Amino acid sequence: MTMPFVVPRPPELEPATWPAYGLSALTVVPLVWRRRAPVAVLLAILAANALYRLTLDGPGQPLPYTGLVIVYTIAALSSPRKRLATGLLLLVAVPVGVWLNTRSARELTFSVFVFAAAYVFGRLTDARQRANRVEAEQAAARERARIAREMHDILSHAVSLMIVQAEAGPVAVRTAPERAEAAFDAISETGRDAMTQLRRMLGVLREDDAPGGAPREPQPGLADLPDLLDRVRASGLEVVYGTAGRTRPLPDATGATVFRIVQEALTNTVRHAAARTVSIQLTYGESDLCIEVADDGRGPQPGSGGGHGLVGIRERAAAHGGTAVTGQGPDGRGFQVQVRIPVPSPSVAEVAR
Repeated sequence: MTMPFVVPRPPELEPATWPAYGLSALTVVPLVWRRRAPVAVLLAILAANALYRLTLDGPGQPLPYTGLVIVYTIAALSSPRKRLATGLLLLVAVPVGVWLNTRSARELTFSVFVFAAAYVFGRLTDARQRANRVEAEQAAARERARIAREMHDILSHAVSLMIVQAEAGPVAVRTAPERAEAAFDAISETGRDAMTQLRRMLGVLREDDAPGGAPREPQPGLADLPDLLDRVRASGLEVVYGTAGRTRPLPDATGATVFRIVQEALTNTVRHAAARTVSIQLTYGESDLCIEVADDGRGPQPGSGGGHGLVGIRERAAAHGGTAVTGQGPDGRGFQVQVRIPVPSPSVAEVAR
């Protein structure tokens, strides 16, 4: 808004007055509350403009942009009912405003166009914000599912091994004290490892790097498999591990997934299979990695449903574009988990870079 009190107006125009500019300001001030009560602000702006036209109509400059701003806000923030009421109100207010001003078809056409554009931009903003909220909610849901899988895998594996060792301890005390001592050592080591992994995961979840906070260490990977297998062997289960194909480094995320899949498969074996032997085979193909965990236990039980562990294995494989198949083992004995995860060969990965 120009200030003819500072820059004089041409002599042929009416002189500026404070009431005219004060009333013009009233068309702008209500915008302060446009997010809290957009429809009420629209009514206040229309009333201030009508009062200006019908009373002073002097050299002030009532700004038409305030109406565009509030229409945009209503389109972006208000409910469908309020948007409909606003549209009906504007169908009356815009022609009346044009009639009080120039009474020209050109101004009417222009006014309808700019108010419609303000409404459309408001609806586009609302659609974009809704899409962002949906995306954020989906990301949060995926993260909650990931944390749930990690917690399940860590605690289920550790508790299962500790239960097996604790049940074997009293028997070993009477028959082989040295084995009892090894069982209790295994329980202690398993508990410490579980606590370490939980602290590691909770440290990643921290929002800040406060002094003395949990260290942010990488997730376990293929290099941690030997320690995992040793802990399972300490429970009395014979574990056979082997690889085939041309071994190569895996991305950290893939390595962590392989570790968790093997861990969960072994946990199921310890808890449910009553097996004596379990074998783990990693087969490196040209474009994938196959994980096979098979035991000689009692096999799948009718009505078991697979539990959360097998669901977690399938979800982890699917997250990398892979597949997981579970069921009866070779020759109809035991239980078997077969997972295939796409892994580009080194030459393909280098070309992709």
